[in-house]
Amino acid sequence: MKNDHIDVERARSELLAAIKPHVPFDGWSEPAFKMAVSDLGLDPGLARVVCPRGAVDLAVAYHREGDAEMLRQLEAADLSELKFRDRVALAVRFRLEASDPELVRRGAALFALPQNTTTGSKLIWETCDKIWRALGDRSEDYNWYSKRLTLSGVYSATVLYWMGDESEDHAETWEFLDRRIGDVMQFEKVKSAAMKLPILPKLLSGIRAPRGTQDMPGKETR
Repeated sequence: MKNDHIDVERARSELLAAIKPHVPFDGWSEPAFKMAVSDLGLDPGLARVVCPRGAVDLAVAYHREGDAEMLRQLEAADLSELKFRDRVALAVRFRLEASDPELVRRGAALFALPQNTTTGSKLIWETCDKIWRALGDRSEDYNWYSKRLTLSGVYSATVLYWMGDESEDHAETWEFLDRRIGDVMQFEKVKSAAMKLPILPKLLSGIRAPRGTQDMPGKETR
């Protein structure tokens, strides 16, 4: 079947909406994908054109949907009075609040599978890259990696805490996040001090940021 006239993005969005009610019961799985296809009355062959990996592609779409909502929230927010560490924390909070904990739990199980770990790690780096860029970072050298590496650690740890947090309005998660952001700020201070050593700037001068998401750490291969 040719896909010259397929609105792939629209079809994927419709499949994503259709699979969400099934994920809490069946995970981001092949049975859930087939039920979503059936619910839409979509031709199974066409569904495979839109999502070659089935539910995995929809789990990826769900993650990126959360990223897009986070960016919308950041764009609408007034950040002018916030310290930088509070801006980072707010971005992570917006990102988590854009997601359903049960769908994220199921996604975590999916991306923990050996065949999907590179996809999962790429998504985390994408999210952290979007946060840094939304907050004004334009680094193109080793700083690109160090900033995203430290934020990836904070983001991953906070997601794990958030998934098990039963406190009202996830209050304990936001306290945990604030402590982890403090670790990031401390690392930036240590890095700044280390860069005063004469040899380090020269050693790191050849490091360049990826040119696009296709070169993001955790690059997928099919």
